This record gives sequence, structure tokens and C-alpha cells, in this order.
Amino acid sequence: MHIDCDFPGGNVIVDQIEGDTAHIRPDVRDTMGHWFYWHFRVAGAAGRTVRFQFPGGDGTGPRGPCVSTDGGKTWAFYGRECVQEKSFTYAFPSHAHEVRFCVGIPYTERNLHEFLPKHRGRPLFSEETLCADRSGRAVELLKLGKPAEDAAACLLLTARHHCCETTPSFAAEGFIDAYFGEDALGGWLREKLACWIVPFVDKDGVEAGDQGKNRAPHDHNRDYLGQPGLYPTVGAIREQVPAWGGEKLRVVMDLHCPWIRGKWHEDIYFVGCNDAEHWARTSEYCRRLEEVRAGPLPYYTAHNLPYGTDWNVDKEPHLSSCAKWARTLPSVWLANSVEIPYAACSGVEITPGRARLFGRDLAAALKAYLEPRL
Repeated sequence: MHIDCDFPGGNVIVDQIEGDTAHIRPDVRDTMGHWFYWHFRVAGAAGRTVRFQFPGGDGTGPRGPCVSTDGGKTWAFYGRECVQEKSFTYAFPSHAHEVRFCVGIPYTERNLHEFLPKHRGRPLFSEETLCADRSGRAVELLKLGKPAEDAAACLLLTARHHCCETTPSFAAEGFIDAYFGEDALGGWLREKLACWIVPFVDKDGVEAGDQGKNRAPHDHNRDYLGQPGLYPTVGAIREQVPAWGGEKLRVVMDLHCPWIRGKWHEDIYFVGCNDAEHWARTSEYCRRLEEVRAGPLPYYTAHNLPYGTDWNVDKEPHLSSCAKWARTLPSVWLANSVEIPYAACSGVEITPGRARLFGRDLAAALKAYLEPRL
């Protein structure tokens, strides 16, 4: 049996293999403290039942490990039945040459490049490069709609400030699909809204399989205050987005995943801020989202995390998140972090298709919120 993570997005440390037990743990590299992301493949285990033992908790979410038997093309959660206190067990099919395992549903550059051809060639769609990441890797910038000066409003949508948080990437695809939909929603979005989408803010981390969260000395989503910043992508967003959107930049939506499981982490929620006026506007958008939601992933305004509750306190006033920075821009009406779980949302299992439909719901709620204001 051979275990490795030598592929885009891979992450594991193998401490020891004893018979049918593999002692593994996440590679936290430059992460301050523990984080839970892992993604590895196993070869040479066909027909065997193997226990994957973690040194701390079991390392899985509310639906157990996510498994792919076709080289990472498709994924399904294996269920909690295989999970023990600090391990999970998997029975390898007799024909399985290779099986991949991940804490959630992976999404890397390959997935984005498989998605984009369906929209290439559209007159209101372009793929550009925002900047080069620290390794020199190109960071994608997707532009949707008219030039900013011809639109009624501009929106920035970001994902993967914390590179291990994969579910938002599928939601971003759903937002793009909604934008180009041949229905009233798509028509309104194209008529009124110009959008910039940065699908991988931490592009290097996505491809390297990093945790991203709590990266030392601070991560991408704490790099929006002070000069100079650590990360080229954040610097490019801070410089280019206000110059593009100007006084029409109305919405900044930053998509995240929460912790792996438990209270606050198995529901979709918006992260509250200490600006009462801004939170009132966000709460109105959230009410619209609850009303128009048509996809299978539940959303309830009651699940939002108000400022000052649980982890949502300002522990690092000298640093700033993307949403906090955006709220300093005078033209912006809505700037928020949205948390979309890894594995289960209010009891409904996360799948790529369901996450995409939630991206459509986000777009529909924008129409409901912005239409009377534009």
C-alpha cells in the first residue's frame, strides 16, 4: 500500500503504516496552530480494509471522508458509519487501482478550467490575469458584463482567501451560470451588474494543498490593512477593484467555509460586523435571500453569526479582512463574508450541484435587493 499527495491540492503526512492501519495527519506547514485539511491518494490496497488513524480527532466532517474512485473526477461522502473516535475505515473495492480521500470536495485550477469553456466566447465574458502570485503562478480574474461605466452597479466576488475552503468555488460557478442564464434573472444581471470574480485569492495555496487558514504571520484574509501587504493577490484587489468600480462598486461578497463540523459550522451563515448601518443593509439582503432561495441548500437568517458572538470578535484590530476593508469604501452598500459548509448544510449533504444552485440563490437575492435601489 502506498499513500501520497503528489498532485494539485494534495495534503497529508504519513507517519507510519502498520499492516492495515495507516497513521496519518494533515500537513499544517506554515499554519499557526492546528487545521484540518487533508487530501491524499492510496494505491495498492485493492480488496483490503484499511484504517486511517489520526493522532487527534478523526479529521472528518458530518458526512465522513469524501472519496473518489476515478482519479478525482467525481466525489461522494462515505458516511459517518466508517468513523471511529480518531480514525475512519475504508473497504477498498477489489478493482480499485487508486482511491482518493479528502476532508471535503476538492476544487483546484483543473476544475476551473473544466468549467470555463461553457462560457468562453460570450460577448460579456472574459478571462484575464489579476496578477502573478508569489511563485509566479497566474491568478485568474473573470470579468462579467459591461464596462463599469455602462453598468448600474459593480460587484466583486471572491473565494479561497483560505485556500482549503473549497465549497465556495462551486457556488461561484453557480453565480456565473446564473449571470448567463436565459431567464429573467440572467437578463437583469447582464443589464444592470458588472462583475469581477477572483476564484482563487490564494492560488499558490490551492495548488500546493496548503491549509491557508492562519498562515503565518497572517493569512490572506487578514492582509487588507497597512502597507505593504504580504500577498500580491490582495494588493492587486486593493488597488484594482476601487479603480475599476469607482462610485458604482456596491457589493463585495467573500465566500468561505467554516470549521469542519458542529454548531455554527453545518449551516450557511453571514458573518456579522460591528457597523450597525451596514449590518442592517446586510440583514435586508439576507431576508431577501431567505425569501427567494429555490435551491436545495437551506438558508435562514436566524443562522447568521452576529458580531460579538462565538468566534466573531475583533481579536486582531491591526489586521483587516476583505469584507472589513470593503466596508471602508464609501460607495459599497454590502460587504460580507458568507460561510458555506464543507459537507452538510442544515442536514442536507453538500454536492457540487447543490452548491452551484446556492450560488444562483445568491444572485437571485442580489436582484431582489438591488432592483429597487438602482
